[in-house]
Amino acid sequence: MKAMIIEKYGKNVPLLMTERPTPDIGEYDVLVEIYAASLNPIDFKVKEGKAKFLLNYKMPLILGNDFSGVVVKVGSRVSIFKPGDEVYGRPRKDRIGTLAEYIAVHEEDISLKPRNLTFEEAASIPLVGLTTYQAFSDILNLQKGQKILIHAGSGGVGTFAIQLAKLMGAYVATTASEKGYDLVKSLGADLIINYKKENFEELLTGYDAVYDTLGGQVLEKSFQVLKPHGKIVSISGLPNARFGKEAKLGWMKTAILSIVSRKITALEKKTRTSYHFLFMKPSGAQLKTIKQFMEENRIRPVIDKEFTFKDAGLALQYLESGSAKGKVVVKIKPSLAQ
Repeated sequence: MKAMIIEKYGKNVPLLMTERPTPDIGEYDVLVEIYAASLNPIDFKVKEGKAKFLLNYKMPLILGNDFSGVVVKVGSRVSIFKPGDEVYGRPRKDRIGTLAEYIAVHEEDISLKPRNLTFEEAASIPLVGLTTYQAFSDILNLQKGQKILIHAGSGGVGTFAIQLAKLMGAYVATTASEKGYDLVKSLGADLIINYKKENFEELLTGYDAVYDTLGGQVLEKSFQVLKPHGKIVSISGLPNARFGKEAKLGWMKTAILSIVSRKITALEKKTRTSYHFLFMKPSGAQLKTIKQFMEENRIRPVIDKEFTFKDAGLALQYLESGSAKGKVVVKIKPSLAQ
């Protein structure tokens, strides 16, 4: 099969189109012919070696973390899927590699794809959908009437997050530039802060939750907008000791995380709030719930740009430039009839 690989970590390391063996499947696996994959910040972080503390892969490595396609083969104990099923999913972290013509995934990590979406649209959903669903439902327990700040509302995560927060009945503030204003407004944002001209931490107060997709100083300033006992979930900040314990990273890595995140811990104590670093877990069951939202047209996919398979490297560069409004999708196999 054709696949896009890297041979070592590095910012300037190219993606190479090469031939790789079609993966074997275990008894609970399905083999999927991939029609489309989408790119996410975790992809260029992995490529550059920035995620090695949590994710250290053997080389050569096929990149890519979510996909849609058609089941072509199932393991002997698979009970949910059959050949011909159209599916979408996010493989487990030790089985990534969606920039390829085929992938073997555990049946529990995928769902039937939303019927009303193209393969390209469906591929744009799994990682951002699962990440946001787990942030809002499992950690924040977001309730109707609560106020949440979602950073970078016009990005790949933000466009999904605004819609899910509104679906859950929350009041949504978000940050965006003039170029992203109309998009986030159309998705339901109640308050839009132009981050180029306004300081969100000076305008907002008494919020129940913050969904941080940027990390750094933006994360640190976000503590100022929370009311006591409010919560921040970050997918771009530093993992802390709480995450180390929950992820069972061992005492040494947990101790290191405690040290490097001490500023965040101090802000938690000062503001009487709580900080949670989220590392999303694959879940076919949650993808099934998200599928229902999509089929009911309560959430819609937002795609900025589509690239051909051979231009996956350009797609990754475009995503890293930070100019994308919505998701960046790679068409692995052009689908003729959908």
